[in-house]
Amino acid sequence: MSRIGKLPITVPSNVKVAIDSGVVKTNGPAGSLDLSVRPGISVEVKGTEIIVTRDAETREGRSLHGLTRTLIANMVKGVSEGFTKKLDIVGVGYKADVQGNVVNLALGYSHPVRYELPKNVTATVEKQTAITLKGPDKQVVGQVAADIRALRPPEPYKGKGIKYSDEVIRRKAGKAGKAAGGK
Repeated sequence: MSRIGKLPITVPSNVKVAIDSGVVKTNGPAGSLDLSVRPGISVEVKGTEIIVTRDAETREGRSLHGLTRTLIANMVKGVSEGFTKKLDIVGVGYKADVQGNVVNLALGYSHPVRYELPKNVTATVEKQTAITLKGPDKQVVGQVAADIRALRPPEPYKGKGIKYSDEVIRRKAGKAGKAAGGK
């Protein structure tokens, strides 16, 4: 039995969960999400808990059991609290600005970069060098953060670029001859 899959999911009081013909629908203060459950996996709501079981002991059933439970748990957490990702911008002249659902970035290119946010994802900018992304869907928030980071990934010599706030950039020494006083 899957160790993750057999754990019940507790549903907060401000979240509503409905199961309709293989689709789990969650609704809460941060939004609403739904997930199509694959055949071979059963989901049922018992009181304030969601229980995920598998129908057969097949390899595919075992692999989908824990995955489905985790996806539903992320949906419940997402519609109740939401998910956040923080990005830091490092570099002279590098900055960000939010206008509606568009993030405008100055990243050292000859032109400003515009990134349009998908629906249900909001961005806020603190002191022009820190971007905070929020949304109910963990996968979408993570993908948006990865897309923005990919516009100017951090480089290993000075650390300039966009990085996750908890990311540690491994630095390189640079040219050894210049540091030693060579020509």
